[in-house]
Amino acid sequence: MQGRLIIFDMDGVLVDSEPAITYASLEALKERGILAKYEDFKPFTGMGDDKFIAGVCEKYGAQYDPSMKARAYEIYIKRAAEWVKVFPWSKPVLSKLHGAGYRLAVASASDIIKVECNLRQIGVDTSIFAAIVTGSDVERKKPAPDIFLKAAEKAGAEPALSLVVEDAVSGVIAAKAAGMAAVAVTTSFGEAALLEAGADRVTGDLFGLPMIVAEIFGAQK
Repeated sequence: MQGRLIIFDMDGVLVDSEPAITYASLEALKERGILAKYEDFKPFTGMGDDKFIAGVCEKYGAQYDPSMKARAYEIYIKRAAEWVKVFPWSKPVLSKLHGAGYRLAVASASDIIKVECNLRQIGVDTSIFAAIVTGSDVERKKPAPDIFLKAAEKAGAEPALSLVVEDAVSGVIAAKAAGMAAVAVTTSFGEAALLEAGADRVTGDLFGLPMIVAEIFGAQK
């Protein structure tokens, strides 16, 4: 496993937090007099929380301000135990891959405060990750490849020996643009859309990820 890196997106991959950040954003915008709808946020899934909220503001003719995201995060963290659902595969799969000798990383378009909150909900020791990269670490967001390239750089891994686990079309496109393999889980988008984006494998859950990873890396030899 030496030199092999597995990069995990966070939202929709390790935790089901899209409803949580959506509800938090709805509340934050409502406080500003913007009466958005839940479905307004769907087109901006996986693009980072600034775009997630700004895109909806634009739809309603409102000016986005970063304090809106800050307020959404306050609500999110306060309600995380109630709203954030940890996928049942997250902790056991991370433990199994780490135990097998793979290097692991997290690359999330969210800010570090939200990433750390989600990792606390999962209950994993952050020391198992060779790198944690967030949206604030890169200027260009997904579908640009920067966040995954930065994760590989921080982990000391070659992009060609790295694999990304994603749930969003923009994330799959970013992974392929980075020259990495991409495994996609259908928690946010359908199989057809993820395959069209370039995913090497699409799965309904990640319990079988260790076997999928071994097959993909094995085929690269």
